Amino acid sequence: MTDLARARVLGLLLLWPSAVLSADYDAEIAALAARPDVRAAMSWAAEREKENLPRLIELTEIPAPPFGEAARGRRFAEMLEGTGLRQVETDAVGNVLGYRPGTGGGGTLAVVAHLDTVFPADTDVRVRGPELDANGRRRWYAPGIGDDSRGLVLLLTLAESLEAAGIRTEADLLFVASVGEEGLGDLRGVKHLFREDGPRIDQMIAIDGGNDGRVLNQAIGSYRYRVRITGPGGHSWGAFGLANPAHALASGIHRFERSARTFVASPPRTTFNVGKIGGGTSVNAVPFESWAEVDMRSESRERLEGIDVLLRESFTDAVAGHNDRRSRGDALELQFEPIGRRPSGIVSADTPLIARAQAVSRYLGLEGELGSGSTDANVPIALGIPATTISRGGTGGGAHSLDEWWSDHQVVTGTHKALLLLLASAGLSD
Repeated sequence: MTDLARARVLGLLLLWPSAVLSADYDAEIAALAARPDVRAAMSWAAEREKENLPRLIELTEIPAPPFGEAARGRRFAEMLEGTGLRQVETDAVGNVLGYRPGTGGGGTLAVVAHLDTVFPADTDVRVRGPELDANGRRRWYAPGIGDDSRGLVLLLTLAESLEAAGIRTEADLLFVASVGEEGLGDLRGVKHLFREDGPRIDQMIAIDGGNDGRVLNQAIGSYRYRVRITGPGGHSWGAFGLANPAHALASGIHRFERSARTFVASPPRTTFNVGKIGGGTSVNAVPFESWAEVDMRSESRERLEGIDVLLRESFTDAVAGHNDRRSRGDALELQFEPIGRRPSGIVSADTPLIARAQAVSRYLGLEGELGSGSTDANVPIALGIPATTISRGGTGGGAHSLDEWWSDHQVVTGTHKALLLLLASAGLSD
């Protein structure tokens, strides 16, 4: 190579370091997938997927609302023990943990799917189907069948595939079925996992979502409150003139909506929602209590703090105004009760875990676009621990609805993505 050619190559390296980095990871994944033991694991996983439906149905039909995951957790622990893992346990909050020791030197990689659903315990979770869609693809319907019962089945398949192929990883593996990922569960399972005296975890892969091409590297944080306004209450005629909690609540919501609408018009993306309103005892009674549940989300912690200030100012001013206008009775009191706080954060695209996830996607013919979401991965990302969220395999829709569905169309692609990312991140022993 001439000096001029060397200079041109050097110039390309300086101009496009990310392209060179991508090529390195692409080569790593291709070499990994070519290993006989990995090919054996991938083949075994593909065959196992043909028989996974009974497990999916069984887990889906065990109700598991937040704070009510125990029955599903017990059954999943039995299934996890059946994969060949030698140490399976349930921790103090209900997470089911399965340990697979590595050969050393690779730290600990956690792979997590969540046990809970958004649905109350009395929801009919019986699985219906299969039904054929317009393309002739099979669909099964049930609340929670995709989110995240299918994630639990993939977790089992990964553990079984490693055992079946006799693969040893350098890193210790921790398979986790977490509690409290949804709603007011507020990520309590993974927050417990990452407590100060919790198990060592150096990387984490969450299984949650239906888009095989997505690679999550940004955690959408959220602040959630129950805003409560209380007062003396009384008869709508006889006690007229009292400060009315319902009127003050409505004023606060109006003020917040008006100021927050302007605030969220500027990036980074931030959203707000009043999801529930309650209080009062009768149409002809001034309520002694009115409340609203508010959800605020953003890709930026600073923006979350900013909209939080607007929420507090809006309701404080509304309550003060109604207190000033009352002609009798005690003043209203205002409380902001936190009911959820999910941290935000971002993992750099050149972090090995993220770069490998994109390389695996490319290897399988997927786009591998970076994305954001609110999942169990929020907790480690906010702590500066590399984490991502990948799909469950298959396709689905209607998440968080009674008509949620899952299809086994291209299910093996998602399974292979999870398996290759796990092995690339954990390292293989020769």
